[in-house]
Amino acid sequence: MCRVVNFPMLRSLITRSNNCRSSFMAQSASAGPAKKLIQIDVSADTVCPWCFVGKKNLDKAIASSNDQYNFEIKWHPYFLNPSAPKEGVVKKDYYRNRFGPRVEQMESRMSEIFEGFGMEYDRDGLTGNTLDSHRLIYFAGQQGPDKQHALVEELCLGYFTQGKYIGDRQFLVESARKVGLVGAAEFLEDPNSGLKEVNEELQKYSANISGVPYYVINGKHQLSGGQPPETFLRTFQTAAGK
Repeated sequence: MCRVVNFPMLRSLITRSNNCRSSFMAQSASAGPAKKLIQIDVSADTVCPWCFVGKKNLDKAIASSNDQYNFEIKWHPYFLNPSAPKEGVVKKDYYRNRFGPRVEQMESRMSEIFEGFGMEYDRDGLTGNTLDSHRLIYFAGQQGPDKQHALVEELCLGYFTQGKYIGDRQFLVESARKVGLVGAAEFLEDPNSGLKEVNEELQKYSANISGVPYYVINGKHQLSGGQPPETFLRTFQTAAGK
């Protein structure tokens, strides 16, 4: 689980930067009214590796139970480091300064976990301010039931496995194009687009938590950290009253 460094109001981010409820419906040929609805609110940051791990495990749980439930997923913003520079810093240097000698063990462990998903954990590239990525995630949620969830996947793949910088406008626009978003470049061009909505989401869903990923299922069942698929499945059953 990734924990926040500090949590000032988003307005300070807005000044410096001039550092989600979309739905994802599980598809099934037998979808019908008999299925229970599972609503999942996820607070996450796009530079948190455990958030990506949690998403991959959540997707596994959904895939193995979409004959029983329909799912609605919304991604909400969280800032692990609200003061991270917009221009980005070398990822290796940042983590070495933040975690000290523990960083090697932490990165080795994360590499093992990513290998379990058939992916290579990339330690290169830059890290930095995630505001624009959260603006884009909000924007994706306005365009269709699966766009937001797909965009989170695309952003995480680029940042964690390809050395892409989460604050790079070209990377964000290309990720949007891959999942079929329309108008992403124009949306991001205006630094005020989505800021009010991101701020509202931040305060409503993420202001009172200390780390991510954080899940609220059907409004009352909370989970945190990179939970395994089995934990999600048990929580789905509880939330559905089974």
